[in-house]
Amino acid sequence: MKKTIFILVLLGCAGLFFGYFNKFDKQVQEQFQGRLWELPARVYARPLEVYPSMQLVPELFEKELILIGYRKQDNSNGLDTPGTYARMGNTFDLFLRAFDFGDETLPLRRTRVRIKDNRVIQVKNIKTGRDREMDRLDPVMVGRFYPASMEDRVLVTLDQTPPLLGKSIVAVEDRNFYTHYGIDPKAIFRAILVNIKNRRLSQGASTLTQQLAKNFFLTREKTLVRKINETFMAAALELHFSKDEILEAYINEVYLGQDGKRSIHGFGLAADFYFGKSPANLAPHEIALLVGMLKGPSAYNPRTYPDQARQRRNVVLKLMADQGLISPSQLKQGLTASLGVIQKPTQGHSPFPFYLDLVKRQLLKEYRENDLRTMGLRIFTALDPQVQLAAEQAVSGFLKNKDSHLEAGLVFSDTATNEIHALVGGKDFRYMGFNRALDARRPIGSLVKPAVYLTALAQPDTYTLVSRVNDGPVKIKNYDGTFWQPQNFDRTSHGQVGLFQALVHSYNTATVRLGLDLGLENVSNTLKKLGANPEPPVLPSILLGSMDMSPIQVAQMYHTLASGGFYTPARAIRTIYTLEGEALQRYDLTIEQRMNPGAVFLVNKMLQGVVSRGTGKSLNKWLSPDYSIAGKTGTTNDLKDSWFAGFSGNHLAVVWIGRDDNQSTGLTGSSGALQVFGRLMSKISNSPLDLAVPENIEWGIIDSKTGYRTNGDCPNAVSAPFIRGSVPEEFQPCESAFSPIQTGDQPVPRSSSKAAPPKKVKTKYLMDWFKEVFK
Repeated sequence: MKKTIFILVLLGCAGLFFGYFNKFDKQVQEQFQGRLWELPARVYARPLEVYPSMQLVPELFEKELILIGYRKQDNSNGLDTPGTYARMGNTFDLFLRAFDFGDETLPLRRTRVRIKDNRVIQVKNIKTGRDREMDRLDPVMVGRFYPASMEDRVLVTLDQTPPLLGKSIVAVEDRNFYTHYGIDPKAIFRAILVNIKNRRLSQGASTLTQQLAKNFFLTREKTLVRKINETFMAAALELHFSKDEILEAYINEVYLGQDGKRSIHGFGLAADFYFGKSPANLAPHEIALLVGMLKGPSAYNPRTYPDQARQRRNVVLKLMADQGLISPSQLKQGLTASLGVIQKPTQGHSPFPFYLDLVKRQLLKEYRENDLRTMGLRIFTALDPQVQLAAEQAVSGFLKNKDSHLEAGLVFSDTATNEIHALVGGKDFRYMGFNRALDARRPIGSLVKPAVYLTALAQPDTYTLVSRVNDGPVKIKNYDGTFWQPQNFDRTSHGQVGLFQALVHSYNTATVRLGLDLGLENVSNTLKKLGANPEPPVLPSILLGSMDMSPIQVAQMYHTLASGGFYTPARAIRTIYTLEGEALQRYDLTIEQRMNPGAVFLVNKMLQGVVSRGTGKSLNKWLSPDYSIAGKTGTTNDLKDSWFAGFSGNHLAVVWIGRDDNQSTGLTGSSGALQVFGRLMSKISNSPLDLAVPENIEWGIIDSKTGYRTNGDCPNAVSAPFIRGSVPEEFQPCESAFSPIQTGDQPVPRSSSKAAPPKKVKTKYLMDWFKEVFK
């Protein structure tokens, strides 16, 4: 009977044991065979591609190298590790890191870049001595989207790490790793003896497998139950997975430090965080330091406690030598080596938080936030760090010594692709607070006027550049019975003026009259085609920019002008790759023709006139007139908002200066935002704006005083563009006398029978400008 009871008890215990084990075995299999970790998405700037003839400012190039995390060496002989560079005047020797760009993976290599007069003259492979057509630098990390746990890691496989790393981990943490089954009885017995001798728990006996089970599945509480569970899980891991799989998981799982709220996990990220390297490039003494930190990442933090870290590293180095993992010479070299830890990188905190905000908003239109924080996506953007830094310097340079309440928003894009290369959301560039580039919706003032004139010029049977509009006082009755009486900035009425003159000098009353004649709905439709979205009701005040828009919305509207009437959605993201390297999504260029190219061409000609002779002429302080910049100033009531939008042959920028409390800035568009635009454009590479002439444009010889056709050899003759078929029919020979008499919007010549001898009349500023713009 006793024997039966014993057998039953034994069977019961066995059943409990296997039942208990089965519970953990199932949990281990389910979790360990799936996606093991939540991995943050990584957002990169565009990779810098250097090639002969490209424009490259050495100082900006060096700043980008520093942003990428490259370390400067005294000379080329110091380029012993990837991620280093040496500068000799304007020649840079680089030890470039290996990097997977998605469309290609480049290995470690040494490259020389020679620059002369801000232009690359040679790209050479230092090892072979051969010139290269192009090289590609690993991109700046813009930021990451972390999981709720704030754990960060860079996954590596065993074959991506040096064999010495795995061997050193085993030597230090679990010498019998390859012979036990998850539990090491000898180590347990040895630990018990040591603890008894020391009369305290001074030594543990956890194997690598147990440490992995604890870190991956359990808490850090020191209880017997947790220890038992850890043992069962370790056994389950050993049952289903190979030693290499367990070691690889361990290398990626372990905690190795803290970067603010971000926790550093795994040797892949730790190598980068402490040494700016990939694990494959770690030297033996660097491996020893990281392996030594497993005992206590905080206590042996080399940045906080360098002496303790060095002592611990040396202990590990001696142990590695005792195990035959390194030679005596390597031991000697390692013991005398410096810790070699780089300055704490800023990668845990985005260097460009406003741009990262833009990227996240675009991603959230298509992806769940949880996926961004856990799937390990790699996101390549269009951010140009050099332009971004120049934009920030332009804003800070202007705001220096100005009203401390002034704020700024800036958007910089490519006129060909509408990719956003830089974005400034406020004067505190490193703090992602209120993003004014995206969210500061303010009245745009005169920035709206090109849409009014574009609406007119799209009707070539009625309006041309030389059509006359009345700039006299205007008074409009509001719905509530009050009156709206807009005035020009100079409080002066200018009588009958040409369309070009009205826009170049930003005459308010002429624009309002023109807009009312065109119809508010027609102007509103033009704004929509340009990419703006005026909200109803559309009131006459919209003609002077009462509509609220953010800088990025204005940039979208002006890009349609800069691209000749072709609408291209603004984009910040180029490609998204999965963790496995598959291209998840590419954001290809989409183009839609929305406007008459001829009408847009005429408006852009006028916008060039704004800069050369009109309200934007102070831009000449920053840029040569040879760039033929097109742009428009904008100033709102009581000088509350200062705007400038402009573009060269390859770049477009929109700048807003204002106050968050909507008080007066004391600045016009010209004295505020334009100055920032000029500072920025003067620091980067620009192409002159040479407007392509659409097929539906023809040129007519016009008398600049009257707007009539005339002979080419007449004193006031100019060549002016017109949409085909709209060149004025009226002809005025220069031998005839005339005076510009207006009986409406169009000038009407006197009868030739009453012509008087030619009389030289001094041409007013309108005609001077006209000659220069259209010659």
